[in-house]
Amino acid sequence: MPNVDSQVMVPDGVRERSAEREPARTGRLSGLVAGLPAFLTDAAVYAFALWTVLYHAAFLFDLAPSVTFVVWLVCSVALGGLAVFLRLRRRSAAASADDDGERAAGGVLDRRWLLPTLAAAVLAAVTAGVDRVSWWVPAVAGLAAATGAVLLLRRAWLASPAGGAVTSRPGAWQSGYALVMAGLVGVASLFLARNTPDDVFYVGKSVWVAERDIVPLRDFLFTEQVAAPLSSQPPIASIEVLAGALGRVFGIHAASATWYVLLPVLAVLAVLSLWRLVQAWAPRRAALAFTVALAFLAFVCGDDAALGTFHLPRLYEGKGMFVSAVVPLMWVYLTRWFDSGSRRELARIVALSIVATGLTSTSVMILPLLVGAAGFGMLLVGRWRSALLAGVAVMTYPIGSVIVTRLTMGPMTSVIAGAQFFDAEGTYRRTLLLGLLGVICGLGLWCGPFLVRRGTPALFAAGATATMSVLLVPGVLEALSAGSGLAAVLWRVPWFVPLPALVGLLCTVDVPALPRVAALRAAVGAVLAAALVGAFAWAGTPMWDTRSFVEVHEQPTWKLPQQRQKIDFWIWQLDDRPSGLLLAPSTLMRTMPIITSEVRVVMARDGYLVDYDMQSQFAQDRLKLAAFADGKEQIAPVSELAAAMDRLDVGTVCVYNGNKRARELAPELRLEKFASRKAPGAVTCYRRTV
Repeated sequence: MPNVDSQVMVPDGVRERSAEREPARTGRLSGLVAGLPAFLTDAAVYAFALWTVLYHAAFLFDLAPSVTFVVWLVCSVALGGLAVFLRLRRRSAAASADDDGERAAGGVLDRRWLLPTLAAAVLAAVTAGVDRVSWWVPAVAGLAAATGAVLLLRRAWLASPAGGAVTSRPGAWQSGYALVMAGLVGVASLFLARNTPDDVFYVGKSVWVAERDIVPLRDFLFTEQVAAPLSSQPPIASIEVLAGALGRVFGIHAASATWYVLLPVLAVLAVLSLWRLVQAWAPRRAALAFTVALAFLAFVCGDDAALGTFHLPRLYEGKGMFVSAVVPLMWVYLTRWFDSGSRRELARIVALSIVATGLTSTSVMILPLLVGAAGFGMLLVGRWRSALLAGVAVMTYPIGSVIVTRLTMGPMTSVIAGAQFFDAEGTYRRTLLLGLLGVICGLGLWCGPFLVRRGTPALFAAGATATMSVLLVPGVLEALSAGSGLAAVLWRVPWFVPLPALVGLLCTVDVPALPRVAALRAAVGAVLAAALVGAFAWAGTPMWDTRSFVEVHEQPTWKLPQQRQKIDFWIWQLDDRPSGLLLAPSTLMRTMPIITSEVRVVMARDGYLVDYDMQSQFAQDRLKLAAFADGKEQIAPVSELAAAMDRLDVGTVCVYNGNKRARELAPELRLEKFASRKAPGAVTCYRRTV
């Protein structure tokens, strides 16, 4: 009887083929992981671009948002399946490469002019970050540094026979690390809550769409689409309607669709977009630079204009996703297209410009600066046709959408357009900050062309630095403000510079004087990275700090103060609540449109009244009643309050129990108590009687 434990004889050919399969499988898996960040971000770009086009087309056919959403979902699934099928057919094995070590040198810099240029860059960075120094010092030094960088890198690019083509690919471990970090940030988005006053518009619009299945083309915050819409917020953006339609189709609250579904996805995509730019532009140690860039966004928040504030806490607002994801991706796409001339890359640029349009109207101001900076780099090396084509690809859809909107809805009001203005110094210190952080941001800005990989990235970085340096010259922003009427938002012009990536690349500085020992040079990078992160932690305000107006919760939560949320739900659910507008403390009225569009409020947010003339009766009635409900010391006479209530058809008045003055005046205002809520958040509600 044969031994069942005896070794089974396998033919040599079968054993060899089996041994070959394992490396092949490992190689395919590594390639899949390495390419996943690009696949996810590119797929998201095409998907949202398709949604934006369908959303705009729906106006022509008067389609409900839910119908548009279903059509988009079906088309996305079908086109996505087709894209995967075609990709698998075209796919060929490609070896992944580690990006440690110098890539495609792209020419040698003239050392005679390199040191003076770097000295001017450091001087600009230090003086820009230090208070009590005439702004002309960093402005002139910055211009000198930018000019030197442009001339040096133009010469280096022209001297390189290969130009600056991107030939390397991310390693599987690097992309895996980026995917893990993106996943962690996505999870963190569920637990961090920043109450932003503008949420009443952005999330409130999604709630309106979810509950009514229509896109509000006129005012929906103060009236039932009776008053004119906010001229600064035309219905071009599609992201709020996407969240509302998502909630309606799947039967979930629009705020939950925004904060529990959409926000984590946006967070993952924003982190992967940053990774793609760092990986494409870093000359070495891309994973380390990516870590420093993420630390910059995480630790440098607090100020209302800090770039970290517009990242995780505000990604669901279109402008947050624009600066955090669209800007870095646009630099990636432009770099790849300029190097390859591929029509596929040009199609991605067009799609991303549509995405930007669907996110925020700010894109119409920032995209020309971005493509202008890149186009300037192209012109430096004589590629004027490429510069022209890039400009057309990037700007056609955004400008077309603005023209159509303004022709149909009228021009932007001059009041809101000129509400505020920050000059060059104020713009720098609002966005690039002051002190040690301002110096670090300045180093990233003015040294950026020498931090990135030589070739096209260096050429584009030089164009961005030169453009920003011109904008920071005193008088330039004033002229732009006078010519465009965009004074209120011109402080956002630095957004076109991919600053977090450039700051992260500070740790990739090479030290030629060191021996060519990889471990020693890597140690230098690690020390620089640790110093940068330490500086962020010491001088910055963390994203999760209360000084950043962020609360950290133990479970996923809406981005609202929980007490206000509970009170508004209680008011909404009152069975005997009369018809008419709700008058309540301003904080509660600002929260109610995020809860439901069924309870209409007297004043959703006082800042939006600027669009309707603050001295008009429309605005004054609301301001007087809000002061009464807020318990302010100076309130209007009872007769004026009663007249305002009559004109606005106020049906319900709810005040905190601590507002004794309002409770005392209730009888004179013909207010009858009908509901009360115990502490915490003790509130008394009244109905108006004839």
